[in-house]
Amino acid sequence: MKLFVIRHGDPDYENDTLTEKGHREAAFLAEKMKTLGLTHIFSSPLGRAQHTMKYTADATGLIPKTEEWTRELSNLRFDTPYGKLVAWDIPGEIYLQELNPNFDKWKQNEYYPDKTDIDDTYDKIAQASDKFFTHFGYVKEGSIYNIEKPSQAQIAVFCHGGFGLTWLSYLLNIPLTTMWSGFWMPPSSITTILFEERSEIYAVPRCISFADVSHLYKNNEELSYSGLKANRI
Repeated sequence: MKLFVIRHGDPDYENDTLTEKGHREAAFLAEKMKTLGLTHIFSSPLGRAQHTMKYTADATGLIPKTEEWTRELSNLRFDTPYGKLVAWDIPGEIYLQELNPNFDKWKQNEYYPDKTDIDDTYDKIAQASDKFFTHFGYVKEGSIYNIEKPSQAQIAVFCHGGFGLTWLSYLLNIPLTTMWSGFWMPPSSITTILFEERSEIYAVPRCISFADVSHLYKNNEELSYSGLKANRI
């Protein structure tokens, strides 16, 4: 089984849709996606993800489904020395100076005044993710998956930068704040997760491509830097 985690195209956040550039990105993305043998398409309910997804749905003829749990984590906002930021905007110099990066200790980071919302949101994504993969025959056991029924599904999920990084943290066992401060997903990028099956019993999520934007370079479309805050060039 293979999972494609796709961030929406260049966003018009005010109107929850895509910019003109975002529509071009989504069209170029669809050209790429229709070559990958997709079997399922899912999307966040938010407009910018839905509008990106529609290009691929039209190109492949697949009927998409909306997954409420993949919406952006816009409620996770905090007052910080850098102003009011969403949680995944944590600056790397704060995280890496104040905290030894490991999977458990991220919850001790004093950068966040109240981690209850983060904990609750992370747990809800984890539970929804486990349920999602159970439908495809993969049942979570610790950090790996029991293969109850092997699947050749090729699944595209159109979502968001903050959500996407949080989901990848869970799937790949990367500390959440390491994921937030150390990775960035460009608009319309594709991250590919293979559920690697070295036995008939277990599957393990493995990232085989992160934030691929080759469809933009192929069409001479400049990269959008939405969500990247400093020295973009």
